[in-house]
Amino acid sequence: MSDPAYLRFFPYEEPYPNQREAMDRVANALSRGQDVLFEGAPGTGKTLSALVPALEHAREHDRTVVITTNVHQQMRQFVEDARAITRTEPIRAVVFKGKSSMCHIDVDYQECQTLRDTTRSLVEAEADKGELERRQRELLAESRDGDAAAAEAREVVMEELDDLDEEIAEIDATNVCDHYYNNLTRDTDAFFEWLFEDVRTPEDVYEYAEERDLCGYELLKEGMEGVDLVVCNYHHLLDPTIREQFFRWIDRDPSEIITVFDEAHNVEDAAREHATRTLTENTLESALEEIDGSDDSRAEAAENVVSAFHEALVETYDSALGFGERESIGDRWEDVSIANEDRRDDLTLAFLDRYAGRGIDVEAELAVQLGRAFDEEYDRQYREGETTSRKESGTLQAARFIATWMDEGAEFGQYPVVSVRRNETTDEVYGRAELYTCIPRTVTSELFEEVAASVLMSATLRPFDVTADVLGLEDVASLAYELAYPASNRVTYAVDTPPLFASDRSDPEVQGTIGELLRDAIRFTPGNTLVFFPSYSEAERYYERLRSGIDGRSEPDRAGPLGTLLLDGSSVETETLRRRLVDGDDCTLFTSLWGTLAEGVSFDDDAARTVIVVGVPYPHLSDRMEAVQAAYDRAFAEGSGTRDPGWTYAVEVPTVRKTRQALGRVIRGPDDFGARILADRRYTGADMGKYSVRDRFPPEERSELIDIAPEKVKFGILNFFTDHDAYDGDPPSP
Repeated sequence: MSDPAYLRFFPYEEPYPNQREAMDRVANALSRGQDVLFEGAPGTGKTLSALVPALEHAREHDRTVVITTNVHQQMRQFVEDARAITRTEPIRAVVFKGKSSMCHIDVDYQECQTLRDTTRSLVEAEADKGELERRQRELLAESRDGDAAAAEAREVVMEELDDLDEEIAEIDATNVCDHYYNNLTRDTDAFFEWLFEDVRTPEDVYEYAEERDLCGYELLKEGMEGVDLVVCNYHHLLDPTIREQFFRWIDRDPSEIITVFDEAHNVEDAAREHATRTLTENTLESALEEIDGSDDSRAEAAENVVSAFHEALVETYDSALGFGERESIGDRWEDVSIANEDRRDDLTLAFLDRYAGRGIDVEAELAVQLGRAFDEEYDRQYREGETTSRKESGTLQAARFIATWMDEGAEFGQYPVVSVRRNETTDEVYGRAELYTCIPRTVTSELFEEVAASVLMSATLRPFDVTADVLGLEDVASLAYELAYPASNRVTYAVDTPPLFASDRSDPEVQGTIGELLRDAIRFTPGNTLVFFPSYSEAERYYERLRSGIDGRSEPDRAGPLGTLLLDGSSVETETLRRRLVDGDDCTLFTSLWGTLAEGVSFDDDAARTVIVVGVPYPHLSDRMEAVQAAYDRAFAEGSGTRDPGWTYAVEVPTVRKTRQALGRVIRGPDDFGARILADRRYTGADMGKYSVRDRFPPEERSELIDIAPEKVKFGILNFFTDHDAYDGDPPSP
C-alpha cells in the first residue's frame, strides 16, 4: 500500500508514536470539511500532525494554510518546522507580524496609511510627469519638422507639465515615507527571490529592508499573495477588521483558508480581549476640547452626548470609591462595582440622568459624523505636511463607544465595567468605561464559519464539548492522545494538604503544612524544581518563608539543602529568570500559574525534575467573572449536560487546564523523568462537593493521581528518584 500523499510534506524520517494516525484523522476531517479539536500531550508532534495534512489539502484544493499562536516560542518552532518542510517539499511560506514590530520609522497604523497614500500620489505624479515629458519631446521633434498641430499640442502638454510640477512640489513638501517610495520606484524582484529561497522571519525581512532603505512590511504584504503557508499571531485572525485586510493581502477568499490554532485553549481569552471595547476619561476630555473649538452645527449635539457621559463616568467611580480607597489606587486598572441586579448599571443610569439633549441615538450619530469630519481634517493636515504626526479624533472614538454602550452591549453579550487607575505623571485618579465580552463565540463563530476548515490544537483542550460550545464550532472531529512516554518515568501525587481557599491562606497552620511539604519536595529532588501558586503574592509568601527559615531553619539563596531559590513576579524579566533556572543546578523557581512560565515553555531533563502546583488556580472571582458565569448559564442552559454551566465553563474547566499546563512543563521527551505534585485536598478523591476538581481531569490523567499524605511525599519522591538513579552520590536522609 502506497504512502498517503500528505507524507511528502513530512520532513523527518519517522513520525512519533500516534503521529501517523493523527495525520490520517486530520486529513480525513479536512476532506469532509470538518473542524478539528486536537489534544496531544508533549511529544505527540501536534504541529506537524496538523500542518502536514493541512498543506496537502491546501495544495490539492488551491488554498492557503494560516497557522497561528500567541506564544513567541511556538512561533519560532513553526518557523523551524516550515524550514524543515521546504527541504523535503518546497513551499512558499511567509512569517508575518504586526506593523509596529516591522516599521522602520515607528509610526502608528493611521500615520502609515496616510504616508502610503501621499507617497503613492507622489510616485504616480512623477510617473505622469515622465510620460508627459516623453510626449512633449515627441511633439517637439514633430513640430520642428513643420507640423503646426504638433506645436499646438506641445503647448498643451507643457501647461500640464507646469501643473504637475506644482502638484509634485506640493506633495514633496508634505509627509512621505522614503522607504515606501523606494519600494515603488525600485526593482524589488530580488527581494521576492530572496524571500522564498527559505522561510524568512520578520526580523530577517526587517534587516534585509533596512540595509536597502526599503519598507519590509509593505514588501512582505506584496509577497503574501497565494502563498502555501502563513505564520502569524492570533490578532490577525481574531480581530475582524484586521482579518479582512489580512485575507485580502493573501489574495484569498475566507473559504480558501485553512486555519490552524496552536495553544488553542487560549483562544477563548484572546477572543474576549479582541472584542472588548474601552473608553478612557482622557479620551472624553480630548473629545470635549475638539468639540469646544468647533463651529460645526453638529457640535452642540456632540457636546450633549460626550459631556453627559464624561460627567456620569466621574460621578460613578467617585460614588463607588469608599473612604480611603482613592488614596490606595495604583497605576494599574482596578475595577469598581457598577452592576445592579434589578436595574441597569450605575454608569448608564448616571448618563441617562445627566443627559438633557434631543435624543441619545440621534445626537450620538451626529457626534460620530462630526468625529469623522475631524478625522478627515487631521488626515489632510498630516498628508499635506501641516503637522508632523497624524492626530486621532477623540470625538470619533468617544461617540462610537457611547453609541455601542447604549445600543449593542446586551445584544453582543458585553458586560459594562468601570475601572480606575492613577496617572503617574499628574498623580490624579482617572476612569475608564469598558464593554467586556462575556461569550467569545460572538467573535470566533463568524471566523470558523467563513473559513474552509480549522484545526485547534493544545495539550489541554478537553473537554471538547465545552471548547466547541464556547467557541461556536459546529461540525467537529475530535482526537486526543495521551502522554506516550513510559509511565514508569513519572509519578503524580495528589497531596492531602488543607484546601487553599482564600480565607485559609493566612492561617499559620496551613502555611506550616504547605511550607513543610515544599521543603521536603525541594530537598529530595535531585535537580531543579518548579513551584506554581495561584498568584505572585502567594509565590512570594512561600519563597520568603523558606528563604528566611521560618520554623528555625535558615535557607539563604545559595546555601543549605534547598539550594538556590528564585522568585518570579509581574515586573521580573521572564527570559532572564528562565535562563538562571535552566543554567543552574539545584534551583527552585517560585512563580504564578497565571504567569508566562506556566505554559509554552519547556523544561527538559535536568532543567526541572519536579513540578509542584500549590492550590487550585481559580481565576479572580470578580464582577466580570460573575458576569461571564451568568452569560454562560444563559447561553448553555440547554444541551450542556451540566446543571451549572456557568461555573463549569467559566471557572472549573479553565482552572484545570491551567493546572494541566503547569504539570506539562516537565516530562518533555521519551527519556525524561520527573515527579508532579498537586498540593490541595481538592485534587484528591476526598468529597469537596462543588470544589472537587479531580473529576475534571481526563480519565487517563486521573488514573495516575496517587493520593498521599503531606508527610509521606518525601518518601515517595526519594523512592522514585532512587529507582531512576538520579542522585549524584548518596540521597538525602529522610
